Amino acid sequence: MKSPSTRATVYFDPKALRALKVRAALTDRSISELVNEAVLMALREEEIDASAVMERAGGSYRAFDEVVKDLKRDGRL
Repeated sequence: MKSPSTRATVYFDPKALRALKVRAALTDRSISELVNEAVLMALREEEIDASAVMERAGGSYRAFDEVVKDLKRDGRL
């Protein structure tokens, strides 16, 4: 089941927003869908990077790990 969306204000560079609007039109997707996908992809990459660093350091990354676990549990990652 898809979780409800939350509104947020994001300020884009004008050229980035123009490119985002073009991509949305070309892919028949909303700007929100594209931004959500990009954010989740960045979080996945961050999780991989943070895990690798912490594994090498022998520590843990609890706060971020908990957020990632929640996202995975909700089927977002």
